[in-house]
Amino acid sequence: MKRFNLQIFRKFWEIAQLYWRGNEKKGAIGLLVVLIALLFIYTPLRVQLNTQRGNLISALSAQDADRFWQNVIIFCVIMVVYVPLFAVFNYLVGKLGLYWRRWLTNTFLDKYLSNRAFYEIGNFNTYIDNPDQRIAQDIRSFTQESLSFFITILVAIFQIVAFSGVLWSISKLLVFFLASYAVVGTLITILGFGKILVKLNFQQLKKEANFRFGLVRIRENAESIAFYQGENQEGKQAKHLFNDLFDNFNELILWERMFLGLFTNSFELIPLILPAIIVGPKVLAGDFEVGKVSEAIGAFSTVFFSLNIIVSRFDFLTGFAAGINRLSGFYEFLEQDKESKYSDARKIDTIENGKLAIQHLTLQTPTPIKQNKLEKKEYQRTLIRDLSFELNSGNGLLIMGASGCGKSSLLRAIAGLWNSGTGIIYRPELAKMLFLPQKPYMILGTLKEQLIYPNVKLNIEDEQLQQILEEVNLPDLAERFGGFDQEKDWGEVLSLGEQQRVAFARILITKPKYAILDEATSALDLPNEQSLYEHLLATNTTFISVGHRQSLRQYHQFLLEITPEEDWNLSEIKA
Repeated sequence: MKRFNLQIFRKFWEIAQLYWRGNEKKGAIGLLVVLIALLFIYTPLRVQLNTQRGNLISALSAQDADRFWQNVIIFCVIMVVYVPLFAVFNYLVGKLGLYWRRWLTNTFLDKYLSNRAFYEIGNFNTYIDNPDQRIAQDIRSFTQESLSFFITILVAIFQIVAFSGVLWSISKLLVFFLASYAVVGTLITILGFGKILVKLNFQQLKKEANFRFGLVRIRENAESIAFYQGENQEGKQAKHLFNDLFDNFNELILWERMFLGLFTNSFELIPLILPAIIVGPKVLAGDFEVGKVSEAIGAFSTVFFSLNIIVSRFDFLTGFAAGINRLSGFYEFLEQDKESKYSDARKIDTIENGKLAIQHLTLQTPTPIKQNKLEKKEYQRTLIRDLSFELNSGNGLLIMGASGCGKSSLLRAIAGLWNSGTGIIYRPELAKMLFLPQKPYMILGTLKEQLIYPNVKLNIEDEQLQQILEEVNLPDLAERFGGFDQEKDWGEVLSLGEQQRVAFARILITKPKYAILDEATSALDLPNEQSLYEHLLATNTTFISVGHRQSLRQYHQFLLEITPEEDWNLSEIKA
């Protein structure tokens, strides 16, 4: 268990130190200093509130009206200062947590979207599930809850120091009992419940994310499911995911609410009567005023709950530890370089030299990234063997072959998405290339942003955009949706054929030197296909197309045919 706790602490600090040593550390540390200063001010005020409450009870017991009203005035004055300070303190804690979350989210997003880590996680990874949840939810929990717990510890330390003096002046026996009781309770809680609850919380986070992702898939594929009439199958799958969630949560609440709750409730209730038992005889003997009992109970309860943070918040801590494990695994994956991720695979060399050529390429399917070396290795399948060709500037190459023979996989290798195999790929910089998949990606944004994608900013007038829309046979698109600045869910409002024409418009707008088209006109009729390719030929762009239609031959100079037997044939297309 000691080793387990140290691992959690190491994983926590590995992520936490990114912010506290980062470029915002001065502001963060400054805000933390202000919080500590506020603690120095309002902790003594809380001690005084507890003392005045005891004095009020003593004044009532003695039927001393002057003393009673004097203490009421003092109590109210302290409260007027204490309440705003406490509100400001909580506000600054929330503000610091929000800044921390923003910085850490941006850091993870930068790593997730660099070096195509998002693609590797989605296609080859076997252990980093639901990265969206880890960025959106786990980071929020990590920053907000870790800061909250740290502040709680600080508050507890201040309160232990301040109220222990009060308690010591009343009864030294209470102080000794309190310290021993807290240590024993904390050890029992950690050793008895720690490992089980962390594991159950980790599984719960994963199963909640899987269930939510299953529902998102139904929403995103609603039309396909409706066409297939697959409601029953989807319902069974969603219910299966929920049942996994339900069974794990059922076990979790058994341990948290029943076993842990039984222990913590009895643990926290027993000390409530103890101060009265110890101080009561002195009050009855006339050594203390009646108010000392209330003061002792208040001080004892404050110190007790400050010492027993782990016991009282253990269910929270186990869930938090599970989140740390998920976020730490995600961070460790993002920090790895590609060489370490694919250390067991042979690599295709990619050289950027301004031309498009392939030399002795043997292409294989990538090996899934494993969590550790003990997992069973899944061996690669060879798709193409010893392929070589060079595509001169301005020419077009058509790739054809049976489904599943490796046509689209070859495009992935050219793009650098796959590198399993041997050989050399010569290509231009990716910034000079534009890839068009069969199902175009429709971004969330305006029509203009849709057309100039993937450029963030491109200086182009609406009149030019309208002219290009006419060239791809979408003359009324802007007018139909209210102009180029209108935001729509374009993947929903446009048909697949319209989406493919919008993707072709991107070529005419961005004018890349090289275009890679993976069945980019499969949803179009032959006249539209002919029009698009004629516009593409007029740009003198060098391009590679993957397709099945024989009509595509007339727009290309060369044909590469790939067979399911890993063989290939390159020939010139006669006019």
